[in-house]
Order: sequence, then C-alpha cells, then structure tokens
Amino acid sequence: MQKLTQLLKDTSFYPIMGVELNHENTLVMDFTANNTDLKAVDLGDTQAFSEYVFGLLADASCAFGIGGYMEPRAIYQRSEVFGTSPEDFRNIHLGVDIWAEPGQAVYAPLDGKIHSFQDNGAFGNYGPAIILEHQLKGEIFYSLYGHLKRSDLIGLEVGQQILAGQVFCHIGPYPENGDWPPHLHFQLIVDLEGNRGDYPGVCAEKDQDRYQRNCPDPKWIIGFEETF
Repeated sequence: MQKLTQLLKDTSFYPIMGVELNHENTLVMDFTANNTDLKAVDLGDTQAFSEYVFGLLADASCAFGIGGYMEPRAIYQRSEVFGTSPEDFRNIHLGVDIWAEPGQAVYAPLDGKIHSFQDNGAFGNYGPAIILEHQLKGEIFYSLYGHLKRSDLIGLEVGQQILAGQVFCHIGPYPENGDWPPHLHFQLIVDLEGNRGDYPGVCAEKDQDRYQRNCPDPKWIIGFEETF
C-alpha cells in the first residue's frame, strides 16, 4: 500500500464536490464521544440527527461538513447493522464523510470504471452505493461512494467507463440513503475481498489494524487540509 499512497500524494484529482473544499466552505465535524453535544441528540430519529448536522453547517455558514477517517464514533448505537455484542461492535470509521444537502452532485476524482453497485437498504447501512475501479500507474484500487440517490443506480452497467470530473451520482435523501442525514461516504479500498456493491465502512476496534492497511486515507484525493 505504500506505493499506492505515494502515487496518491503525487497525483492531482478533480474535486469530488465539484469545488475545492476549504475552511470557508467546509466545517470539520466530530462524531466521537468527545462531542458531548451528541448526548442531547436523538440519533435514532433521522430527522433530529439531520437537524443537528445541518444546524451546525448553517451556524458556520458552510455548505459542507467533513471528517471521520479512522474516527472512533459514538453514533453507531442507532442501528444493529453495527453489531450487538461489545467485542464485535463496529465503531471505527474507515472512510471520510462529506455532509451536504441531498441532491449535491458527486464528481469522479479520477478516471475509472464501474466495478459494482447495490442498494444496501437496511436501516443504518449505505443505501445505494457505487464502487469504482481505478488503475494508477499499474496500481489497482477501488473507491466506494455510499448514501446515494436510488435513481443513481438506474442504467448503470458493470465496466462502464467514468471519467475524471464526470457527475456520476448524488448525495441521497433519507430514508433512501440508508436513513442517515444526507452525506457522502467516500472510502478507498485496496482489496475488495470478493465484495460487490458493498464493503465494510466501519470496523470493530479489534480489527482496526487490518482494515486500516486495506483502506488508505482518502485525504490525498479529497485535498482538504484538515484531513492531513
């Protein structure tokens, strides 16, 4: 993975949201237990959770929120998708979330092709998700886009070419996005381990090292300095 990481550092990418994310338009968001404000939010009520997220963005006059790579989160008790036993409970976030209004266009950061797609419909899951396959100077890797609009999956074909800068999906509304406040889950994956249209976006603490080796930090593609 070291070679891939260096290639990512040395490559320029198209902005995923169509504009460069910076401190004027983007707010860093904290969903760890350190954020004590979360205790006052009914996380099981998606509307209440969404009002909290977008209230923060409005107060900061930001169009986007960002954060989450390898973050030990305190928000996953809202769904049994993440486990019910303490030793297997998944709370380590493996991608970066970009919170924005539903319908926000998502742009391919680099050339690729459709590897797979699927509507992961369980409460708290990805909802509609697309996985792109990329090749960068001989290194093959994948990017996953979760919590999309259901209509984004219509007409897609495995192997379909997607060009850098092309709008190929959108941030979905709840409940069709897996019933989350609207955001994009963006994750890089080296080995999909046989998965199609899905790959764990959160892992248990006991599996953190293994998944971190397989899921590089997306910061080099996103380009927002706070993620460095």
